[in-house]
Amino acid sequence: MNDDDIKQGGVTRRDMMRILAAGGMMASGAGGLLAGANSAFAADAPKRGGKIRVAYDSSSTADTLDPAKGSAGPDYIRFFLFYSGLTQLDESLTPQMNLAQSLDSSDAKTWVLKLRKGVMFTDGKALAPADVVYSLLRHKNPATGSKVKSVADQFADVKATGPDEVTITLSVPNADLPVILATPQLVIIKDGTTDFTTAVGTGPYKVKSFKPGVSTIGVRNDGFWKPGKPYLDQVELIGISDNAARVNALLSGDVHLISAVDPRATQRVASTAGYAIKETRSGLYTDLIVRRDNTLTGNPDFVLGMKYLFDREQIRTAIFRGYAVIGNDQPIPPGHRYFNASLPQRPYDLDKAKFYLQKAGAVGTPIPPIYATSDANGSIEMAVLMQQSAQKIGVNLTVNRVPADGYWSNHWMKHPLGFGSINPRPSADVLFTQFFKSDAPWNESGWNNPKFDQLLIAARAETDDAKRKQMYGDMQEIVHKEGGIGIPSFISLLDGYDKRVKGLGSIPTGGLMGFCFGEYVWWQG
Repeated sequence: MNDDDIKQGGVTRRDMMRILAAGGMMASGAGGLLAGANSAFAADAPKRGGKIRVAYDSSSTADTLDPAKGSAGPDYIRFFLFYSGLTQLDESLTPQMNLAQSLDSSDAKTWVLKLRKGVMFTDGKALAPADVVYSLLRHKNPATGSKVKSVADQFADVKATGPDEVTITLSVPNADLPVILATPQLVIIKDGTTDFTTAVGTGPYKVKSFKPGVSTIGVRNDGFWKPGKPYLDQVELIGISDNAARVNALLSGDVHLISAVDPRATQRVASTAGYAIKETRSGLYTDLIVRRDNTLTGNPDFVLGMKYLFDREQIRTAIFRGYAVIGNDQPIPPGHRYFNASLPQRPYDLDKAKFYLQKAGAVGTPIPPIYATSDANGSIEMAVLMQQSAQKIGVNLTVNRVPADGYWSNHWMKHPLGFGSINPRPSADVLFTQFFKSDAPWNESGWNNPKFDQLLIAARAETDDAKRKQMYGDMQEIVHKEGGIGIPSFISLLDGYDKRVKGLGSIPTGGLMGFCFGEYVWWQG
């Protein structure tokens, strides 16, 4: 897509943008989006200088600067601090050109990418097509261990076709490619890079220090290719997994911006002079994972019985204080362009829960414990509510509370019953590909549905929006009825900030402005 509304083999830019916008969320579903940032720009001109400390809600010794290995929010923040993607999502989740100057296709299968000129890596090397080829194709190599291999597998061929040109050929057409290229792991690294200790990239900051599980410090990249940016001299990122400790750090002035404010703490932050809450409605969900590789939990009747134990309205109001919307055991949120509103809402129904759990042989017999953690937002409280409901129908459900540290590497997807926490994805295709495709490494319940896989591939190639919506609707129905995960609600993203941090807006792929805050915010100290 060039900046001009020109025809490309019968597909105008406007046509393609309609298709692409359909893959993301409607702007109305994102809580006003960048309204806060726009008003901030009107009131205060961006100012250079200043340092801020930012606390995310998790950190781990597995923290990484290698884009292929990243699997958590702090990794994504680092990727967007130190590297740049070919495209970048705006507040309405529409892809904008970034390192790519243009991205054109006549059939959604063969895409010609023109690189922006004059972009330099932090070591002085000029950005070239070989860097793009290497960055994208390394995710396909099983030896890389990429977390987005299932997404990159659709790159049939990526090759340099000119001094500033790369041609990407997909295995099947996918109109979502410009959205997909904004995925955090697909940022561009130098050709041949195997050592990521210094994170040589083209992003707004350079690495000053990186201590996995402790802190990351980035300092301004004066050679950043976007004139005038970034505004800050330095960003320090630390992890504070405890919700109360994170809020205390903000209100004591130890940090200036925090992610994942517990809904119960929002009033305390907002009522403290000089501090505020930024709400972003999103596709974030905490889900119950019911693994298929266990005889009991793999029984479809057991799965269904567990889903009927969710008191969704109580979860929305009591656990998330209203900062959520009710979910229906499939991952596309209300307000999304492709949301299937015709699916009947699964209710809280103890009679049905008992019927199905009894049918599965789970009543009156020991069943595996549910693993929950503070790092999967609301999971401990959800598990306790389910435990209380289960007791009423003779099911003995136990809850194993696990520390946030190490949960994702040691427990996630490794027990018959547990919880996940899935950050919003920019499109239905990316979400379904990463978490529901039968061979996806993050296929949480380990389910396998050939019809679903076929629909996923077909939907990518479908440029008729109505047909595409129908396909995604059918896929939601399959997951709702047969999937091994339960999604009781979609949770608003809640960031807390010192009001001297200006320019903070909403990009609904994640907290802290879709992990991209470092490029946009400034300090009005």
